[in-house]
Amino acid sequence: MSTNLALQRSAELEEIIDRDAAGFRVLTGDRPTGLLHLGHYFGTLRNRVRLQDLGAEVFVLIADYQVLTDRDTAERLDEHVTGLLLDYLAIGLDPARTVVFAHSAVPALNQLLLPFLSLVSVPELNRNPTVKDEIAHSRQPAVSGLMLTYPVHQAADILFCKANLVPVGQDQLPHLEITRVIARRFNDRFGTAVFPVPDALLSAAPLLLGTDGTKMSKSRGNTIPLAAGADETARLIRGAKTDSEPYISYDPQRRPEVSSLVLLAALCLGRSPQDVAADLGTGGGAALKDTVTMAVNEMLAPVRARRAEYARDLSYVRRVLRDGNERANEIASVTLAEVRGAMGMRY
Repeated sequence: MSTNLALQRSAELEEIIDRDAAGFRVLTGDRPTGLLHLGHYFGTLRNRVRLQDLGAEVFVLIADYQVLTDRDTAERLDEHVTGLLLDYLAIGLDPARTVVFAHSAVPALNQLLLPFLSLVSVPELNRNPTVKDEIAHSRQPAVSGLMLTYPVHQAADILFCKANLVPVGQDQLPHLEITRVIARRFNDRFGTAVFPVPDALLSAAPLLLGTDGTKMSKSRGNTIPLAAGADETARLIRGAKTDSEPYISYDPQRRPEVSSLVLLAALCLGRSPQDVAADLGTGGGAALKDTVTMAVNEMLAPVRARRAEYARDLSYVRRVLRDGNERANEIASVTLAEVRGAMGMRY
C-alpha cells in the first residue's frame, strides 16, 4: 500500500474508531533496548492509551527476541523490560484492558514464524526498504537471519492474536505490507480465512528531534527519557542545540532545532507551536529552553509520581507481565491449532 493510500485509509479508520473502537484489536510494541523517551510518548505511547480508552482491545508486545536483530547480546534485558513495564503503567495503560506480554514467553507465537517463512521469498525480503535501512545502520558485521526475517517475525506478532489494526510510522509500512501479504497468502493457499488482513493506522505524530538536532533515538544518546527526574530533564534541555537568532519562530525547514523545541513545549502545553513562538518573541534560546523545561516537567510530574509508586511494588509490575503472558499464550495456542488444522497437521 502506498503512503497516500495508507493516509487515506487511516483517515477512514479514525472515523470508525471514533464511532466504535471496540471492533478493533490493536497490536503494537517496543524493543527493550533502553529507556522510553518523549519521542516515544508523543509518537506512540499516548496513542495507545487513547485507543485503549476508546474501547479498542490493545496488545502491547515487549519484543525481547528482536533485541538481537542488530546486536550480539541482549545486555541489561531484565532492567529494560522492567523499565518498559513501569513506563507503560505510568502513562496510563491499564492491564485490565491492555495485554502486555513478552516475545520469549509465548512459544506458540514464535512457531508461526516457520509456516510464515514458507509464504515469502528471499528476494521479497531483500527488497524491503526498511530492512535495508536497518541493515545499513546495524551494529553487526554481517546480516543475521533474524535481521533478514524480522518482518516475518513481526507478521507472527500481529497475526497470532488476529490483530486488525497496527499503528505505524510511514517507515514501517513495508513491514506491515509483508504481514498483509502473508495473511492473504496463507488464507488463499490453505483455503480458509484464518487471518484478517490488518490495516495500518498511520501516526499523525510530529517528529521530535533529539538534543543534538538529529532524530531522537536511544542509540544516539540524544533523548529526554520519561523516567528522568526534573533536574535531569532541565539539564538535558539546557544542552539542546538551538541557533544564534534571538527571535523565536516556528519554522521547521529553516530552523529545525529551535522549531522542535517550540513544538515540544506546544505538545506539552496543549497549544499551537505558532502561539508558543509568538509568546517567546525575542527571548532567545534561554527563554525557549526555560519554557520547554517548565512544560515538560509539568506534563511529566504525574507520570513520574505514578512510576515511582509502581516502582515500590515490583511484584505487582511483574505480575502484570505474567498475566499478560498467560493471556497471550492462550490466544497463541488457539491460533496455532487453527493453523495446524488448516495445514492438515492435526495428528
